[in-house]
Amino acid sequence: MKNYNSDKLALGMIMLGLTATAGNAQADAITLKFHSGLSQSRPEAEHIERFAKLVDEKSSGELKIEVYHAGALGLKEADILRTLQHGMVDMALLYGEYYTRDAPALASVYAQGAITEAEQHLDILPVIKEMYDDGFAKWNIHTVGGVVAPIFDVGLHCKEPVSSLDDLQGKKVRVWSRHLVDTFDTLGISAQVIPQNDMYMALQTGVVDCAYYLSTVAKTVSLQEVTEYESYLHPWAAAPWLFGISERALGRLDDNQRQALEEAGQETWNTTRELAVDPEREALAREERESLGITILPSFSEADVDTFVTAAWSTWKTMAENAGEDGTHYYNTVTQALSE
Repeated sequence: MKNYNSDKLALGMIMLGLTATAGNAQADAITLKFHSGLSQSRPEAEHIERFAKLVDEKSSGELKIEVYHAGALGLKEADILRTLQHGMVDMALLYGEYYTRDAPALASVYAQGAITEAEQHLDILPVIKEMYDDGFAKWNIHTVGGVVAPIFDVGLHCKEPVSSLDDLQGKKVRVWSRHLVDTFDTLGISAQVIPQNDMYMALQTGVVDCAYYLSTVAKTVSLQEVTEYESYLHPWAAAPWLFGISERALGRLDDNQRQALEEAGQETWNTTRELAVDPEREALAREERESLGITILPSFSEADVDTFVTAAWSTWKTMAENAGEDGTHYYNTVTQALSE
């Protein structure tokens, strides 16, 4: 009986020790809050969740990422650089073109018309990421991989047949950035920035005649209900979404946690890069639009594309110069790489 009680006591002490060890391990685990302004229905959100899972796995549970989609933390995109810099949130999904107030040069890293073939995007990605890494570092933000956005076809979606720059003369075009307004203006074509959520109504009511939009996902905003024709112009120069962590939050991590974060970010980057260019996806999307009643017209001619690209690069350069020394540096570096 005495031995039994001794063994029972010893077992109890061991279990108590294991419980305490588990408790300490749990206490040592760090959870980082991650802001994303994208809705959870967006494909990028799935990759962010996968990134969080990878961090948990690679750190053996010592580091966790708690993702807040659709701006659930109440943060404004325009303020994210300041928010991260001051450590008010640990991590965020970064998109350079959102920060024109605080870092206008970041909007000059990449612009529409930069590429004319989807594969060019993959070649230029390392240079683009280097420029963004440099820009975010000025705000004490370290990047750990991210999501390479899919390269979608960009076309003109119109109520009447339009498949050339001449056809666009006299038409009013919806675009999504000031750079595009200036590009079309250079070509003598009227364009205005209209948010995606207002685009359908603008086409329906005649505010605009055409929408310059990502053809592959046109169905998701029901463009087939307010336009009948589409003509391909060029591939989308898609700026990547980067995972940014404040230097303050990074300083709280030990070597194992930091390595897990870096590896998970790079794995997500590599996976999405492999998915970015997909001719079969684009062909199927085109077939689907035709099944919805859209007439797919011949693509814009090579001469028209050259004319558009020349205008786009000119306004891109002006935009970069207006952003200051950093903007000019980013523009020169990226365009030189594209020209090689």
